Amino acid sequence: MTGGGFSGPPGGGTEFEAKITPIVIISCIMAATGGLMFGYDVGVSGGVTSMPDFLKKFFPVVYRKTLDEDINSNYCKYDNQGLQLFTSSLYLAGLTSTFFASYTTRRLGRRLTMLIAGVFFIIGTIFNAAAQDLAMLIIGRIMLGCGVGFANQAVPLFLSEIAPTRIRGALNILFQLNVTLGILFANLVNYGTAKIDGGWGWRLSLGLAGIPAGLLTLGSLIVVDTPNSLIERGRLEEGKAVLRKIRGTDNIEPEFLELVEASRVAKEVKHPFRNLLKRRNRPQLIIASALQIFQQFTGINAIMFYAPVLFSTLGFGSDASLYSSVITGAVNVLSTLVSVYSVDKVGRRLLLLEAGVQMFLSQVVIAIILGIKLKDHSDDLQKGFAVLVVIMVCTFVSAFAWSWGPLGWLIPSETFPLETRSAGQSVTVCINLLFTFVIAQAFLSMLCHFKYGIFLFFSGWVLIMSLFVLFLLPETKNIPIEEMTERVWKKHWYWKRFMDDHEDGGAITNGAKKIGHDNGFDPSSQL
Repeated sequence: MTGGGFSGPPGGGTEFEAKITPIVIISCIMAATGGLMFGYDVGVSGGVTSMPDFLKKFFPVVYRKTLDEDINSNYCKYDNQGLQLFTSSLYLAGLTSTFFASYTTRRLGRRLTMLIAGVFFIIGTIFNAAAQDLAMLIIGRIMLGCGVGFANQAVPLFLSEIAPTRIRGALNILFQLNVTLGILFANLVNYGTAKIDGGWGWRLSLGLAGIPAGLLTLGSLIVVDTPNSLIERGRLEEGKAVLRKIRGTDNIEPEFLELVEASRVAKEVKHPFRNLLKRRNRPQLIIASALQIFQQFTGINAIMFYAPVLFSTLGFGSDASLYSSVITGAVNVLSTLVSVYSVDKVGRRLLLLEAGVQMFLSQVVIAIILGIKLKDHSDDLQKGFAVLVVIMVCTFVSAFAWSWGPLGWLIPSETFPLETRSAGQSVTVCINLLFTFVIAQAFLSMLCHFKYGIFLFFSGWVLIMSLFVLFLLPETKNIPIEEMTERVWKKHWYWKRFMDDHEDGGAITNGAKKIGHDNGFDPSSQL
């Protein structure tokens, strides 16, 4: 994939000579295995919680409820706070560890932070695969959650900083692509291990998380740290050497000097979180926060966490429910590839708006089918309607995978100005994990109380977020990061009113705008 030099995106901005070098591609692929691990953890939990042997050992109350057809409601058979805690504890731990990850990313670098994430993943995998009681199982999930916190802070940052401008969006989405591959891998594993006699198939499902954990650990030992990180830590010559290596050219002096100046300006900001709350930074903060909340309230994680449980609830047999979740996982992967191809061509807003229509209609159709055909104590959904439900779920998943999934992370990484990029990314990750935890902890109870109305609940949120995109989200395609204020925020019909603020730090904003670095966002080096 090597090629000739290219300039920055059309329409202005500082131009740097750069090639798409093999080391960039290899480094990004290795780093993005953090997403593979994250996806596997998301997918595997729903599969094992639908396995009778797993439920019998750790959640006997739920196991008995699934067998008692006389008193059980289809929608409530898995409603159990302990079972939900097994899934959600990972995200609560991720939320907490993000604060520590922000420090290590700044002080130790992106590469070592990814290594720490890999070690946490390996420890968590060992605890889960060898679990003898619920406490051991939850400890394993907490360790995995710590890995998620460190990986989610370092990997997107690494990808954006090492990528040339022209493919920044596509390489950033590589992380999300690996998340979807991890979910598919987990669904395939669960489908196979559910057939193992002897009641130990769930251990294999949880233990195979060691494969992506090992890949991330190995990758973090092989890749080089980003020039941004090295320069930020005062290792200027090493940073220059790495920059020359990843850009594939000797003409790196302009970009190097800009990175040095960007680092200097960023260090002048003593209170990035306080700076984040100033009026001129409010649009970026509101949009980043809203995107994370909306991403979770599409309902996607409810489906990804509990796909086998959900399909089992809808009347599918055990094998059929796991098979259906494999299908949705495959659709998730293929649709994310659509985003990789189109995000830097058609833009962010178009993908989000089209997906909003698709997700809204598919969820309404699912709610109508279940409302009419699936009652609390009915034996099963008729085959034709069951197939239609799977098709609608796949329609929903595909729309999310090329829109809210990757763009929920990409857009915040592009919009924060230099002096608040650190604090902004930390807030972004924390809000995402907080609402991921909320949905994971509440979904099975919501399913029990709302029944088919759960899909109407999420479709209502999809309508709200689509209106938000239509009126309040500006397009950031092909806009250099250092020019966002001038070319995006000051020209937006609503947000421009916040850009007339000249309170303390305005000089830094103007300086950062001139010397900002377009080759990636730097969410933790300026804390």
